[in-house]
Amino acid sequence: MKVGFVGLGNQGKGLALNLAQAGHDLMVFDIRREPTAELASAGASIAESARAVGAHAEIVEVCVLDDAQVERVVLGPEGILAGARPGAIIAIHSTIHPATVSKVAEAAEAQRVEIVDAPVSGGANGARNKSVSYMVGGHDAAVDRCIPLFETSGRKITRTGPRGTGMKAKLAHQVIICINLLAAHEGMRLGREAGLSQDVLEKIVRDGGAQSRIADHWSQLSMRHLAPVLHKDLELCLDFARQLGLSMPGAALTQQMIDKIVP
Repeated sequence: MKVGFVGLGNQGKGLALNLAQAGHDLMVFDIRREPTAELASAGASIAESARAVGAHAEIVEVCVLDDAQVERVVLGPEGILAGARPGAIIAIHSTIHPATVSKVAEAAEAQRVEIVDAPVSGGANGARNKSVSYMVGGHDAAVDRCIPLFETSGRKITRTGPRGTGMKAKLAHQVIICINLLAAHEGMRLGREAGLSQDVLEKIVRDGGAQSRIADHWSQLSMRHLAPVLHKDLELCLDFARQLGLSMPGAALTQQMIDKIVP
């Protein structure tokens, strides 16, 4: 399949490498030279713009940082839609606001291009280990075409419903992840200050009702580089919650403290 990938950051690079290793005719774009050189070594062709990727691919996967970058690489004058042909699909892995998914989809539909929202959980390690999970919203036929590509990086793929529901699921997921970080930080801190060893604390968490993937191996986690991304994700969560008329004090507090609690 002719596939495109835009955004070769910590997670995107791993997802793209898996596509290349699976033998797809892959074209990638990123403004940085280092990851594009690595993809070239893996057999991918390197584009000079997102527009060129759109012209090449039947399906383009997008994994950039935020809403502004998604809009730029999809809707901009050198964006994917400027080159895409009718019948193409753009799968968005970035965590963005559901309203941005709708905005991009409206522009894409005018060109008979399909948008699938497919945010990812698992990070760079998950991409390397081919163990990421996908939350996928979109028309069934479009999702069906994307599944074989997603399976190159992980087989935990949940169809969430119509377009936009994948992103809503990811925001709910991020709230739970981040508040879990706060809970683990405070519990571990209390235990250490009381004189318990980290090994003992992690064992009682694994064996007890507080068990979680976050707390199980707290001392081994290295997520500091993700603090700005988690802060951004929580801002999206809180804004979306306000639109729904929901108060989320736990998420708001966690966002305020994110720099202090991420291990």
